[in-house]
Amino acid sequence: MPCVIAIDAGTSGVRALAVDGSGAVIDVSYRELTQHYPRPGWVEHDPIEIWDTVVSTVKDVADRRHAAGSTIAAIGITNQRETVIAWDRASGRPLHRAVVWQDRRTAERCDQLRAEGHLPVVRERTGLVLDPYFSGTKMEWLLGPGGVEVTDDLVLATVDAWLIWNLTGGPDGGVLATDATNASRTLLYDIRERSWSDELCDIFGVPRAALPDVRPSCGRFGVVRGALATAAPTVAGVAVSGVAGDQQAALFGQACVTPGMAKVTYGTGSFVLMNVGEVCPPPSEGLLTTVAWDLGEHGGSQPVAYALEGAVFVTGAAIQWLRDGLGLIDEAAGIGPLADQVADSEGVYVVPAFTGLGSPWWDPYARGTITGLTRGVGAAHIARAVIEAMAYQVRDVVDAMKDVGTELAALRVDGGAAVLDLLLQIQADQLRVPVSRPTTTETTALGAATLAGVAEGVWPSVGDLESIWSLEARFEARGSALSADRAYGGWRHAVERSLGWAVPGD
Repeated sequence: MPCVIAIDAGTSGVRALAVDGSGAVIDVSYRELTQHYPRPGWVEHDPIEIWDTVVSTVKDVADRRHAAGSTIAAIGITNQRETVIAWDRASGRPLHRAVVWQDRRTAERCDQLRAEGHLPVVRERTGLVLDPYFSGTKMEWLLGPGGVEVTDDLVLATVDAWLIWNLTGGPDGGVLATDATNASRTLLYDIRERSWSDELCDIFGVPRAALPDVRPSCGRFGVVRGALATAAPTVAGVAVSGVAGDQQAALFGQACVTPGMAKVTYGTGSFVLMNVGEVCPPPSEGLLTTVAWDLGEHGGSQPVAYALEGAVFVTGAAIQWLRDGLGLIDEAAGIGPLADQVADSEGVYVVPAFTGLGSPWWDPYARGTITGLTRGVGAAHIARAVIEAMAYQVRDVVDAMKDVGTELAALRVDGGAAVLDLLLQIQADQLRVPVSRPTTTETTALGAATLAGVAEGVWPSVGDLESIWSLEARFEARGSALSADRAYGGWRHAVERSLGWAVPGD
């Protein structure tokens, strides 16, 4: 039986997953990535390590699938978005560590760009805001004094382009391309015209010649050649045919193909996306507008879909902090049992603004706080407050969507923390709508796999994907809306304490 391998190049690590024709994940390999923090608020990855983990995880899965008698029909890619890699296309050598989406080093530059009056054109062209989260100011920083030299072989791109290029041969004729979903996160891509914007490139001082071609998310980019083909001969010549940023891939993998459907992914951060259809909406206060996907020739008369998005920077990363920073749990899975030891958090609120706050606040100077501490508070209360913070931050985003006239009828969830029943129950209580967890929570990888599979004929059409999605658990709101609102009011009070905490320039 044929399968599709999805490469999920995330923030914490890299997974390779094999997906069969029913949409089931039948094999997985994982490697963790090293996190580099050269200064407070700075976050970097090693591009070579990213590529090496892709090679090793794909080899693991490909070798096992070959031994099981399965063929590989295609490879899809999904990736941490906004993270920037600079490399030399002649040598294949990275010119700097990857500057990760969480990185806040360009916060002051964003302030300056706003003061210069550039925000309206950025909002109109890109659907984004001037925040260090996005790629444009990261690229500008890399090109700054003492930084990367502009040459004919310079490439400035997101992680997907780095992987596509290496997968298809690297310096030996590799394909230099990205897809519309990743391009739409750079501050350089006009999401209505669906092309790189010369005006935006000028604002950020990024040479357009250093940017990759932009292609549909569903379609063949090239075939596997070079290092991976040598390490794993069973994937040599396999088509690389589906690419999407992780959150758009999750929306597709959740089969949210009808306008009005929404999902939240609880990963390192949490991301709420709602499909709003083929017409790009105007900018919305506190929210982002992004390309959900471009299906190209496989999308019929409506190949492009747009989405409203709310981006929460830290959720799962707060669980890692409980494990690595405070030592309250030995492993991430331990947060659920610890939090279940108490009936509530006794008024404790954790605002995990470790790298600022995203939607709807967009404050890079916010910092993490714990409020409401009393002598009776213990580790279980703090663990529960971290879980509650995940749900409250999603409500922040959903309430912003309501403010612009977009109502949420139901929510589909995925990501590592979606296994926590406590989280999903709190989420349903806060939103007062059903929260549904699918049988396959690896929907980010499923989205990449199905984009590639549709392109290569594993699934005949996008319409076939809805039958793949299946329900594992559904959570309905409990208790009163009044008690939920009272708890949420305490959260908003705590958020006020975290805003504007850091001093620009520190």
